[in-house]
Amino acid sequence: MADAASIPQPGILGGRGLRRAFVVLGALFLAGCDTVVPRGPAPPPPPPRITQPQVEPGIPTDTERHRVALLVPLSGPNAGVGQSLANATQLALLDSRSERVRITTYDTATGASAAAQRAIADGNRLILGPLLGEDVRAVTPIARAARVPVVSFSNDTAAVGQGAYLMGYAPGQSIQRVVDYAKAQGITSFAGLIPNGTYGERASTAYLRAVENARGQVVSLQTYQRVPGSITAALTRMAKDSPYQALLIADGGNTAANAVPVMRRIGNGGARVLGTELWNSESAIATKPALNGAWFASVSDNLYRQYAAKYRARFGAAPFRLSSLGYDAVLLTIRIARDWRVGTPFPEERLHDRGGFAGIDGAFRFRGDGIAERALEVQEIRGGTTVTVSAAPTGFE
Repeated sequence: MADAASIPQPGILGGRGLRRAFVVLGALFLAGCDTVVPRGPAPPPPPPRITQPQVEPGIPTDTERHRVALLVPLSGPNAGVGQSLANATQLALLDSRSERVRITTYDTATGASAAAQRAIADGNRLILGPLLGEDVRAVTPIARAARVPVVSFSNDTAAVGQGAYLMGYAPGQSIQRVVDYAKAQGITSFAGLIPNGTYGERASTAYLRAVENARGQVVSLQTYQRVPGSITAALTRMAKDSPYQALLIADGGNTAANAVPVMRRIGNGGARVLGTELWNSESAIATKPALNGAWFASVSDNLYRQYAAKYRARFGAAPFRLSSLGYDAVLLTIRIARDWRVGTPFPEERLHDRGGFAGIDGAFRFRGDGIAERALEVQEIRGGTTVTVSAAPTGFE
């Protein structure tokens, strides 16, 4: 585990002060292992035993700051995004100069349950993370028993509840936003190209609901497997159905860019292409000519670009797009810490502030089910860049 120190400054406002909070945010930017013993000759007799001073287990007690645990993967295949999240929390502490929060990082790659147990034993009253849905499910019962809320970075809605909150970008909200925008532009007939698997199932359910809410019609919904020829077969089946004005491709940018030329050739060549929140995490999405003119909804990149520049200057590398969740989780914690007495349980009810909070990714608030509701913008891929065609709301009613 690693401990991050903090430096003093006011936090970021939430609730009714969202607009002022965005101004403040802008100003911030501008301003244990097993040892393998080799075989060999018998070792010499040990030296005389020296009595060492007794050290209390865990990390030192901090009576001035709130103990907050960050649970992210720092080793294994997800170490890159985990380290980026950890760096983002450090940057948030430096930018806000809060004296009231101390963050200690624990590696979930060696076991999320064990990381949560260590964090709670060390006296942490709030857990930020984990990243993966399965880790959230492993951590939640342990944290719940200790009355420690979990504000995770996952978008796995099946992991929410029992004291676990999700800050991740939920596909259903992105799909609803882009469908509403398309309907406002006169589009009424929709089709969907959906991958098999959990994400595809959730995306298709959200899509059907979104189109129904917009009073449109889904005329074709085809699934595919991630094997050669499957997308072509799905689009061929789709071409036999009724014509459609917009096609949602519920997958990453590379898959969408490969599917669009096929759709143009054998399907409805004039249809508008729609994407999901997955596209916002791909820095090269705008450079794919096949996606020119496509729409997708996501969190705003306005403050993120400034954050990314500061991150690169400090850490010598570009951040992962998801790292902004770590930054915003710290801002949320600092905001609540103003009225949270050190040494007492985290006031979980404050997470349900209906006015919401402000962060790099814009305004957000937790719904009653614990999923972060976000103010999203709609972007269009145009000439090698992305252009905002419908701005995100600055707050909640």
